[in-house]
Amino acid sequence: MSTELETKVKNIIEQIRPYLQADGGDIAFDRLTDDKVVYVRLQGACHSCPMAIQTLKNGVEASMRKVLPEIVSVEQAD
Repeated sequence: MSTELETKVKNIIEQIRPYLQADGGDIAFDRLTDDKVVYVRLQGACHSCPMAIQTLKNGVEASMRKVLPEIVSVEQAD
């Protein structure tokens, strides 16, 4: 069952995806925890890119927290 916050998170990810896809990468939502940590999977070129953690923190997390300040962090799913 999807929560309202999860729906908002997924919408933001969909807005970010074209930027990653333009560089040969992609991003997929994995889960949102009860303590408001978002887990995503970086795919394609982003998966093996040495800058992936910066993309995740400075790009995805920053964008997400700007719109949804209640999100604690965005992390790479195992």
